[in-house]
Amino acid sequence: MEVWTLEVAPGIGKTVVDMDELDLNFGREILKEAGGEQISKCFQCGVCAASCPVTAVDKRFNPRRIIHIALLGMRKQVLTSDFVWLCSQCYMCHERCPQDVRIPDLMLALRNIAVRAGYVHPAYKELASALKSHSRVYEIEDFVNLKRKKMGLPPLTIGLLDVKTIIEKTGLDADLQKSEAASQ
Repeated sequence: MEVWTLEVAPGIGKTVVDMDELDLNFGREILKEAGGEQISKCFQCGVCAASCPVTAVDKRFNPRRIIHIALLGMRKQVLTSDFVWLCSQCYMCHERCPQDVRIPDLMLALRNIAVRAGYVHPAYKELASALKSHSRVYEIEDFVNLKRKKMGLPPLTIGLLDVKTIIEKTGLDADLQKSEAASQ
């Protein structure tokens, strides 16, 4: 058993990596996912991290580092971490990338792989739960409809049946249950 120590992000700390846990096919899996086709074009220049507004706020989100550990085969570390979910989809990194790597599309591909593997960020679980309960991301109260009435707008109604049907048909409910089981 060989063990490496890898700094996930500057100032965040180090991670011990068991070489037996590396998934050498993870890079190929990302390449096959829609949006992940260009991961191997990245040559780690760092332009994406320099122009990323999320990186300026949270050092855990570093597109260059995420690509690096994904290509190393650190599947579990990539899919279970919060940093894959932090991309704001601003495309600033893509506009400046000399290799035309679409980082936002890549992050979406990683999120899709994570969801299929049973890892869903808690914020998305809360959004899905609210959608299932209220057919919106927040509950509509009488106060909101009173304000709408005063402004001459029609009241908002709750179409729970439609939203529940969509959640069931898309498999979101099953993904959330799978995610709950994986996190326990």
